[in-house]
Amino acid sequence: MPAVFLKDRSLLFVSGADAQSFLQNLITTDITSLRPEEARPGALLTPQGKILFDFMIWQEGDGYMIETDAGQRDSLLKRLTMYKLRAVVTLAPSTEEGVTVCWGEDAEGVRGSQCARDSRFAKAGVTLIRRPGKHGDGKEALYDALRISHGIVTSGSDFALQDAFPHDVLMDFNGGLSFRKGCYVGQEVVSRMQHRGTARRRVVTVSAATALPETGTEITAAGKPVGTLGSVEGGSGLAIVRIDRAGAAMAAGTPLLAGETPVSLALPAWSGLVFPATADEASA
Repeated sequence: MPAVFLKDRSLLFVSGADAQSFLQNLITTDITSLRPEEARPGALLTPQGKILFDFMIWQEGDGYMIETDAGQRDSLLKRLTMYKLRAVVTLAPSTEEGVTVCWGEDAEGVRGSQCARDSRFAKAGVTLIRRPGKHGDGKEALYDALRISHGIVTSGSDFALQDAFPHDVLMDFNGGLSFRKGCYVGQEVVSRMQHRGTARRRVVTVSAATALPETGTEITAAGKPVGTLGSVEGGSGLAIVRIDRAGAAMAAGTPLLAGETPVSLALPAWSGLVFPATADEASA
């Protein structure tokens, strides 16, 4: 597949003697275990445990590159600066604009400085490389179709910031959420969700025999809301749904609808999750 330039992505570089400890104590990702040329998802949470900023992060020289939506970058930089205090850390926007992604045959041999393998796609068995700057002209719809097919979400299209918990977007399975490192912002809430097994909203892939309605369309079962449609490409899409409600509807043979369009839902295979068939099973 061709290399695709994502013009709406921006980069921050975090460096300095305290860069690792500074980030380790703030974000959801365990960056001490990052492997060379590996990009992992991460988030900076609210104290209530919801995603305030989401991003990809990888090692770059003696620091860390953070890739986020262009609309988030300045606000993220400002928020990180607030936490800096006396830490020996330098926070600076990258001079590169946008990010290029390539996968399949086009990713073979793409290694070295400023190249990182996306761990989310690796979980799904796909080698996808992220690289700052423009290095291709493939259509962005190709990348959207790829991430939709593998259940990989992005903020804005698939969920609203400050509205979703990391569990909702499968960060507990894709390497973006650590339960073993020390405290970070919002850690107590997400740890409690993990240990109590209370996560009910999850990312699913959505398919239909015809084109799906627009992003934001409600998914229902017997007239009751189950979730909301996110990214859409033709008859395929993503949604974050209550898997207990969706599972019970599927077990009972109740049709699921996105607007007026019949749909089927599937949990990403790489997550290992299954739909609970009853409320009792969901709370087990």
